[in-house]
Amino acid sequence: MKYCRLVAAVAALGIVSMSHAASPVLVIHGGAGVIKREMSPAREKAVRAALTQALKDGYAQLKAGKTAVDAVAAAITVLEDDPNFNAGKGSVFTHDGKNELDAAIMDGSTLEAGSVAGVHRVKNPILLARAVMEKSSHVMLVGEGAEEFAKSVGIELVDPAYFRTEERWQQLQKALKEDAEHARHSDVETAKHFGTVGAVALDAQGHLAAGTSTGGMNDKRWGRVGDSPIIGAGTYANSGCAVSGTGWGEFYMRTVAAHEICMRVTQMRVPLRRAAAEVINQEIPSMGGNGGAIALDSDGNVTMPFNTDGMYRGWIGADGVPHVAIYGDENDGAGEPLPAAADSTAQP
Repeated sequence: MKYCRLVAAVAALGIVSMSHAASPVLVIHGGAGVIKREMSPAREKAVRAALTQALKDGYAQLKAGKTAVDAVAAAITVLEDDPNFNAGKGSVFTHDGKNELDAAIMDGSTLEAGSVAGVHRVKNPILLARAVMEKSSHVMLVGEGAEEFAKSVGIELVDPAYFRTEERWQQLQKALKEDAEHARHSDVETAKHFGTVGAVALDAQGHLAAGTSTGGMNDKRWGRVGDSPIIGAGTYANSGCAVSGTGWGEFYMRTVAAHEICMRVTQMRVPLRRAAAEVINQEIPSMGGNGGAIALDSDGNVTMPFNTDGMYRGWIGADGVPHVAIYGDENDGAGEPLPAAADSTAQP
């Protein structure tokens, strides 16, 4: 009896996995801060198609009996390969005209994690983050060292020109002009902080995982790294909760946002929807930040709070039907039961 009580207590802290059969669920985001008036019909169609494909590819892993980590990696890889998102190909440029990519992944069943930051040649940073988790004794690798490790484990490297798109280059030129004029406008400033992709998944064994990948902040300087590759800030998973964030990374780091949400769920027994809303839509804005997140618990409950014009987002559950949304006023299943759970919301 004493042993059973101890195991139960430790599980409540999210330290060990008390696995159980579950109906798989996958949730993704492609970044918050969407400005509706700047979205062309062609861009919107392409984004929705990419989100749908990411859900299908990730969910195929879950239906095949693969792990939550497999599903997260598969979904994020699709978004990294699509130039419409600020991750992988299509990442924003630094002030010096380079692409610096960050990513992280975490296995909630073991608390193992891997992350990379400031890489320039890794085609899919999420796959390198996974390799760091599974094939090294470290959690985080950066820059040239991370790329040397990538070579050693067979992760694909590309010429830095692969990541360039004309749209991102022109965004940098606009920012540089405004830097020179000392005249940033609110919409431009907001655009600098957003654009990240992520996924959280629950597999058939009841295990959770989370992952995030980003090109960072447009016009960033001095090797700035945001919250996405920081375990606990932009990415976190334990046995009861998984979170991937997107927003103004400095505030997600200062609040340890992803970890904070999961601790409220697993330690304080706060319902997932409320826990995420308190952090994303109350705590972070009270400090001057904004953004969004996706969160999933071990019962399959989903929430997708954000406080911007929109957030690229989607989920897929037991019926195998992808649900995709972009704008804040768009129905993505809010208030309706998920096929595998009971709670989904676009905004609390």
